[in-house]
Amino acid sequence: MAGNTHMHITNEDTEDASETDLAKHDEDDYVEIKEQMYQDKLASLKRQLQQLQEGGTLQEYQKRMKKLDQQYRERLRNADLFLQLETEQVERNYIKEKKAAVKEFDDKKVELKENLIAELEEKKKMIENEKLTMELTGDSMEVKPIMTRKLRRRPNDPVPIPDKRRKPAPAQLNYLLTDEQIMEDLRTLNKLKSPKRPASPSSPEHLPSTPLEAPTQRYEARIEEGKLYYDKRWYHKSQAIYLESKENTKISCVISSVGTNEIWVRKTSDSTKMRIYLGQLQRGAFVIRRRSAA
Repeated sequence: MAGNTHMHITNEDTEDASETDLAKHDEDDYVEIKEQMYQDKLASLKRQLQQLQEGGTLQEYQKRMKKLDQQYRERLRNADLFLQLETEQVERNYIKEKKAAVKEFDDKKVELKENLIAELEEKKKMIENEKLTMELTGDSMEVKPIMTRKLRRRPNDPVPIPDKRRKPAPAQLNYLLTDEQIMEDLRTLNKLKSPKRPASPSSPEHLPSTPLEAPTQRYEARIEEGKLYYDKRWYHKSQAIYLESKENTKISCVISSVGTNEIWVRKTSDSTKMRIYLGQLQRGAFVIRRRSAA
């Protein structure tokens, strides 16, 4: 009985030892497999590193480089498109500015020519008025030489030196009246200068006289800060007006400029310009009325 018990214990110990050895063997195999996996992974990383260093033959590297190259080319294409659009916009702006400059130059040139023509016409009109005044009054504006008595020069007297001083320039008249007002004043002067003759029964003095004209109405007109104040209203450049004269003519005009003592108006019918002085507006030679710009 005791022998059987000893045998049974020995068999159990043997089984326990075998299980322990098996577990230890499995653990050694696991460690060995883990070590092998580590070595394989390390070798793979070393190969990849070598491929990168030698020529960039690594597949992952080539894949990422291809994607980066696509992004680079796309960015260059967008930059070229942006440059093309900006260049076209600059070209359009340049052409637009060039056309505007040419148009402004042409307009200024036409305006300058019109102003010079108007000034020359005004000077021509003044000269014609001066000539007409001289013909009516019989006066001459020529400077007459002063008669001097020449004395006989003695043999020992020095030779007289001719006077080289400038001759006085002929005087120039500036008229601020209209042709009709000038002619009326000249006729009045000629009547005052002519001798009075006795009146006969059939003379005009004995005929029924026509009623005298009422005194001319005076208008308030002045220029302040580039604007015209006329008949309790303000007028400015580019304003549409009607210009009425004593002959009952009514002209559609636009104020082209406002000076210090006069204004320039441009007729809408033929674009000709006229200069109107403040004195003419104050005397009522011309009357300004507002009109719609339409």
